[in-house]
Amino acid sequence: MTDLAFLRNFTKDDPLKMKRYISLYLDVAPKTFEEMKRNLDNGDWEQLRINAHSLKPQADFMGIDSLKEELIKIEEAVKTKNFDILDNLFTTSLNIAINAEIMLKEMLDQL
Repeated sequence: MTDLAFLRNFTKDDPLKMKRYISLYLDVAPKTFEEMKRNLDNGDWEQLRINAHSLKPQADFMGIDSLKEELIKIEEAVKTKNFDILDNLFTTSLNIAINAEIMLKEMLDQL
């Protein structure tokens, strides 16, 4: 689910830098998901798309490919006005993020 190969390469395996980037993700991602939930509840589709888009590179950085794929699906659903599938896409994305967060916290403790 989480492959830190990119992060390890980017930071040259520096544990302090890795901790900083993982901590930043763990701080930002939950807040972005809260905002996305509000967007979904309010029918603010364009802002939902923007928030999904902003989270994509962070998911990529942390090696959470399945989350990145779901965020792309959210973006595409908004672009094509396929709003009825957004609840399911959001739920899937959130579940992936929650599981990745658990793994990232464990990795953070090991660094």
